[in-house]
Amino acid sequence: MVGTKFDEFIQLPIDLQWTIASQARTYAKALNATLFFSSASYNINVNKIFKFVTAKLFDLPWTVERNLTIGEPLIDF
Repeated sequence: MVGTKFDEFIQLPIDLQWTIASQARTYAKALNATLFFSSASYNINVNKIFKFVTAKLFDLPWTVERNLTIGEPLIDF
């Protein structure tokens, strides 16, 4: 599950960021999906998403570090 427009998300008030991030994490957990917040315009997490998908598709070993810090691009699994 990919959340896009991180560059716009980061400009929102912190309480709204918290609400959006919490809802996104809830949906990702319900879908048993990995959550990435990304921005193609600023190349935020784009390479990590590509590597993650490639590793899953071809059953390759690859790990990504979890980031749950509000105000930063989230990665949750």
